[in-house]
Amino acid sequence: MLSLLFMTKKKKRTLEESVRLIQQGDQTLLNEIIDSYKPFIAKNVSAVCKRYIEETDDEFSIGLIAFNEAIDKYSPERGSSLLSFAEVLIKRRVIDYIRRQTKNNHININFNDGYQEDESPGNFIINELSYEDYQKEIEVNRRKEEILQFQEMLKTFDLSLNDLVESTPKHVDARRNAILIAKTLVEHEELRKLLLEKKRLPIKQLEQMVNVSRKTIERNRKYIIAIALVLMSDYIYMKDYLKGVLEV
Repeated sequence: MLSLLFMTKKKKRTLEESVRLIQQGDQTLLNEIIDSYKPFIAKNVSAVCKRYIEETDDEFSIGLIAFNEAIDKYSPERGSSLLSFAEVLIKRRVIDYIRRQTKNNHININFNDGYQEDESPGNFIINELSYEDYQKEIEVNRRKEEILQFQEMLKTFDLSLNDLVESTPKHVDARRNAILIAKTLVEHEELRKLLLEKKRLPIKQLEQMVNVSRKTIERNRKYIIAIALVLMSDYIYMKDYLKGVLEV
């Protein structure tokens, strides 16, 4: 009867409650939890290594140490589950280990592999945890992908990033006028359609809608097209970069 009662209580204990007991010194429970979550550790290590990981692999040992570290550092007040925290820490530690083992530092790792955005620890701030660097690298990859997509879109208009750089108006007022023209274009459905279908700026129609000369519109044609494409897109990072300039 006592045994059954013990098992019932054990089943009701959450992982976070177990961690609290471990942090209070329950070494036996620590060994039980680590043993139970070896498949979880192996799964996350494998996601980084791009291959099946066995317990005899060095990478698994790194993941095991990271899981133990997660238990030691975990605090429920910081707004995330232990497993979400452990997942980030395991992947970070394994990535760091692989980089140390790679002399030329050119290993190709998809930092978002197997990591769902809604599982992110968000504002989880942990001392000695390089999660911030991890997030920065994810953002770098996403920014690169966004730029590549934008380059492909520009190609359909026979434009390039170099064209955009070279055609950017030098003076602030000129840039603001060009941006206002782009915003005017984007706000009118017919003009948007003309731009996307004809792959050229509807200068004649714009001239009638803005207080800018045709010559000015033509001179800033490439820049206006590029800004309009950004405004019509879901390019989060590019919009964020332009936010201060676009609010004219």
